[in-house]
Amino acid sequence: MPKKTFCIPRIIITVLLLCIALVLGYVLYVTIQYHRIADNTVLAIEGESSKPLLEAGKRYTAATYNIGFGAYDPDFSFFMDTGTMQNGTPVKGTYGKAISKENVLQNMNGIIATVKKLSADIVLFQEVDKKSNRAHGVNEKMMLQDNLPGRNTVYASNFHTAYLAYPLSDPHGKTEAGLLTMSAHPVAQAVRRSYPVDNSFPNRFFDLDRCFSVSILPVTNGKHLILINSHMSAYDKGGIVRKKQLEMLNAFMKDACASGDYVIVGGDFNHSLGGDILHAFPTKQLLPEWVHVIDDGDITEGMRIVKAENRTTVPTCRSTDIPYKKGVNYTAVLDGFLVSDNVSATATDIDNEFAYSDHQPVVLTFTLEP
Repeated sequence: MPKKTFCIPRIIITVLLLCIALVLGYVLYVTIQYHRIADNTVLAIEGESSKPLLEAGKRYTAATYNIGFGAYDPDFSFFMDTGTMQNGTPVKGTYGKAISKENVLQNMNGIIATVKKLSADIVLFQEVDKKSNRAHGVNEKMMLQDNLPGRNTVYASNFHTAYLAYPLSDPHGKTEAGLLTMSAHPVAQAVRRSYPVDNSFPNRFFDLDRCFSVSILPVTNGKHLILINSHMSAYDKGGIVRKKQLEMLNAFMKDACASGDYVIVGGDFNHSLGGDILHAFPTKQLLPEWVHVIDDGDITEGMRIVKAENRTTVPTCRSTDIPYKKGVNYTAVLDGFLVSDNVSATATDIDNEFAYSDHQPVVLTFTLEP
């Protein structure tokens, strides 16, 4: 009896070839779209400041707030984040983009109301989207500018992607996001500095085009306030890239201090600001592998961490591998300020129970010493 041979139907072969072509075409599209913004790119200064030049000896306030592209209300968890509960149960976030446009608008309105209550002279925002898919097309930059008028604003892009079709169940989409610096006092010039990043394949498509923005604010005594808005890497196994980023920031701060100017750095450092608070807050989760520490010894001479007076009772960041529940999520202090020795300063972490973001604001009260 002749031996039967198994033949794959032509239609199945055709479908497989089409799928392979689609995947290869998509990879080619994402690869071609990828680019990094050049270091030392000059940034536009928008808006009109409503207050005069800064003066030495006067008291001012600044705030930093990572708004999490308007997505992170307490019900939100992010698909890239993983963790482990203390009983050994692994957990993973769900969403690739904000739950809905209504959620984004509600969170943004809450963020704006929170910042207005702070009445800060300077505000540093991170993760501000401009009509991104993940924010359902909401122009968060414009919302902040429209609702916080009377300020010079500086925007530095640090996440610009092709359409990311991952996760398949809730694609992250096409993103344009960045750092927004808003100052009621005049900004003379601004520049974007590019941090080192993980440029390996495919990590470079999912991490941000990390950077810090530098805004130069004149002071009446002839000096300047060098104001830095920074957002370091998060998805960095072993903290290798973050170490390089800190080295770059330290080198910049050292040069700025040597000039005799005042230096303030604010933002999301994606490091615990002090090893003593790694386990400061109640949690039912294990210490996440992404948590690394910056302490005073890691900062260049002439600069220091301004540790918030309530840093052991109010965290500034929550884990996003699960929705937020106080006492369950791992929480930490990742946000805050560094200042030069010629700046007197205190800081306070603002507790709003993570109502609108996975981060909470930090307020700096400072004086530029004569």
